[in-house]
Formats: sequence, structure tokens, C-alpha cells
Amino acid sequence: MKFPLVCLTLSGKTIAEDVKLADVYRNYVDMLELRADYLEEDELLEIRKFPKLVQLPTILTIRRRIDGGLYNGGEAARTMLFARALAFADQNPRNNFAYVDFEEDFHIPSLQDAAFAFGTHIIRSFHDMNNPVTDLAGRFSAMCKTGYEIPKIACRPHNLSDVTRMFRECKAMKKYDHILCGMGNFGLPTRILADKLRSYLTFVSPADAGKEMKSIGHIDPVTLKDIYHFHEIGDDTRIFGITGYPLERTSSPELHNAGYHTHDLNAVYIPVCSPDIVQALEFAEEVGLSGYSVTIPFKETVLPELAVSSSGVMEIGACNTIVKEKDGWHGYNTDVTGIREALKHFLGVKNLKHFRTAIIGAGGAAKAVADAVYELGGKACIFNRTVLRAKSLAEEFNFKYAALESDSAGMLAKYSDLIIQTTSKGMGSDSSADESNDPLWFYTFNGSEKLFDIIYFPEMTPVMKRALSAGCKVSNGLPMLKYQGYEQFKIFTGVDYAGTVSE
Repeated sequence: MKFPLVCLTLSGKTIAEDVKLADVYRNYVDMLELRADYLEEDELLEIRKFPKLVQLPTILTIRRRIDGGLYNGGEAARTMLFARALAFADQNPRNNFAYVDFEEDFHIPSLQDAAFAFGTHIIRSFHDMNNPVTDLAGRFSAMCKTGYEIPKIACRPHNLSDVTRMFRECKAMKKYDHILCGMGNFGLPTRILADKLRSYLTFVSPADAGKEMKSIGHIDPVTLKDIYHFHEIGDDTRIFGITGYPLERTSSPELHNAGYHTHDLNAVYIPVCSPDIVQALEFAEEVGLSGYSVTIPFKETVLPELAVSSSGVMEIGACNTIVKEKDGWHGYNTDVTGIREALKHFLGVKNLKHFRTAIIGAGGAAKAVADAVYELGGKACIFNRTVLRAKSLAEEFNFKYAALESDSAGMLAKYSDLIIQTTSKGMGSDSSADESNDPLWFYTFNGSEKLFDIIYFPEMTPVMKRALSAGCKVSNGLPMLKYQGYEQFKIFTGVDYAGTVSE
């Protein structure tokens, strides 16, 4: 089976820097792209030596600014650079550039003839840094003037529907090799599922690459190989994923893909960023995605799309796991299992009968937490800025409730054996604690409290830092993520994450 190649884009300032990076990632990639437009000016005269130095098939690219590159010179000067790089071909083809990237509107007959004569394939490229491209088959056909050229389109989808269309249009493209890349968060599935796009290759960048490469959606090669097992993805691979918005950071792919690898399952789990749940479901239908982990903000908006809802979904009024069955999407909620098991592990107890628990917040996450605390026999008080929401949630479980404000500090102290923080305050914040990022800014920890914050990025939120400095035992939400992920894994595959196949 022919798999897409993995191409490492090198954007160092010197040849030596790029050679060093090629050596670091040699075992993770199939080929290289030398972005000569990133090189310092005095390094440009040395690019002809690069293929011999690295001994890997290499694309020579000198990208103009209009196409997302850094090259500022005129076309005449750029033409001379290409000519020097292709001239004096070595009898050993490994010492020559294997590919050269010419834009769709860059036609220099002498350069094309030289490439053909020396066995250098031409990648004929088109880039739209701001918009999607439609009629891909027509565009590719028009770009491919000879059988010796590989047409490439890189564009920026505006939403997940644009990505779905890219996959749909590529299904029938089998006549010739082509390269297709979607930029940004929405385009990430086009990088990981390049095989389903029939794409000749996918681009990656070093983990510490600059913001330009990150912004267009490059993954680092170690992640692509060790987490997504890219070269094992084929037509028979089952696809699962996590969907939400903006979905800028998630640890779920690492957990699920490690489980598939351990149990020798032909499956992959990918992030699918979507502005709404309907687009995520349409994407799933197109690529054959079998199940999603559902995260913010879709845990409630997914409910009308479900054919069947589990008792947990109906009790909580939220869904974090969906699986495609013959009659439609079936919904489950593993959040309660996740928080219950995480709390037992955090506290080293089997139940919460001897704990007075403060639940901070009254949203969907707080409801799952309240359900877990109730199951474990705990007494609790719900604290929320909107008291009516706290009251509504508390009455479901016969808990107390109070406003999340300084006047409630005494009540919070009364229920401070265990404090479970469920709001988004502190997410992504690494600054000192203040009212903007610390939901308990008014409360002074005495050191006896146990604080569990469901946020896991950053690993230590401002309120956690403040509690830890007072001597409290603290935990972030990563254990909860793992336990609910184990349950999702079993729902998706029928296999216990720890070992056995369920009946």
C-alpha cells in the first residue's frame, strides 16, 4: 500500500542549522523541504550543496511573500537562485534536489527543461493564505501540464464544512499524484488524514518551529509518528476524534492513540475543530468517523442530534461521548465516571461520607461533579455567581447553595474539606491570582483544604498555586480526563483500556 510521505519543512536561517534539524528528525520523515526564503542572504549561494549534505529527497522552495513566504527579491533574482540550485547536476541523484516548487504562475521554460533533464520533479503550487479553494479537481487538472508535475494546493478553510468538501472532492482523484493541505486549526485533519485526501505527502515542522509554521497547521514529526502513527493509517483504519471549539489544546489524542497502539487496534483518534456540532457530524459522515469525544461548547447542543441518549446523558442533561450506530448517533456521558474515580484516587478514599464539599460553578461540568459527589455519599454546597442557577442545581441533589462572592466566605469555609472548581476561570492563565482568573479570590486558604480544579491547562492554575502555597493538597483535571477517557475508549472499541475485551 502506498502511504503519503512525511515531508519536514526546514526554515532555519543557515544551511548548517537546517542540516542539523534534518539529522535530528531523520528517522521520523521521508523527505525534506528546504525553505530557502528563510535563509540569510549570504547563505543563498550555498543551497546547491544541501541535498548532498542531508542525503534525503529534498524539495527546493523559494516562497514569495504573496504566497506566504519570506522572499522579497524580484523574479529575475529568484530565477537565478533556482538556476544555480539546479545546475551542475551530480551523477548521483541523491546529491541533487529531488523536487522543486514552482508556483502556478511561475513558468520559466529553461528551468522546467533543466528540472526534466536532471530528473527533478516539479511541484506546481497554488497558495491561498486566507480562503478555501473550490473545484479542486478542476484546479489540479489545469495545474498539471505534464505527467512530470505534481500539483499542490494549500488553502485556509473558513470552517469545518470547507474541510469536509475537500475530502469529498478528493475521493475520485486517482489519476495523478497531488498535494493538498488545509491551513490552521480547521485544516488539521487534512494533515493527519492525508491518505484519505489521496495526498502525495503531508508537511511537518520541528517542534520548536516559528509561529509562521504553527499558524498554518504544521504538526511536529515526532507527534505525527508516535502519537498518530501516521504511516499506519489506511482505508481500513477506524477513525475517532474529539470535537469542540476553539479546541486549541487537548491531551485526548495521546491517551486514545496510545490505547489503540497497546491493544493493536487499527484506529486513530484526531482533533476536529468545528464552529458547531452539525458541521462536526457532517465531517464524520464524510470521512467515516465512528465516534467523538464531545467537549466545550457542544455537550448540550449535541443533544437534539442524538438518536439514542443514555440514562447518564438524560440525568446530567449533557453528553460528552457519541458513537455512530446504524440508527444514528448514540450519546453517553463519562464525565461522572471520570470525576468520581479521579476524586477517589486524589483523596485515597472509597466515598465522600466524611467530606463537606464546595462545588464552584453551576454549569454542565458542575452538574456532573454534583452527580459524582452525590453518588459517593458526600454533602455539598453549590457556589455560583448567579444564585438562581446554584439553587436550581443544588435542589436536584438536596445540596446547599450560596452566591460565589466575598459574603459567602464563611459558608465556603464550612464546606471546605474538599473544594471542586468547575468554572473556566484560570484556563490558559499563568499570571498571578486575581479576580479575573481566580474564582475564589476572596477566600483565604488555611492549608487543610483539598482543592480539585477540573482545568488541566495550565497544569497549575492561579487558584491552585495559591492553595498549594498555603499548604493545601491540590490536583488539576488531568486525572478526570484520563478516567473519563478510559470509559470513552471502552465505548468506542469494546476494549477495556487496562486490558480485556468487554462482552
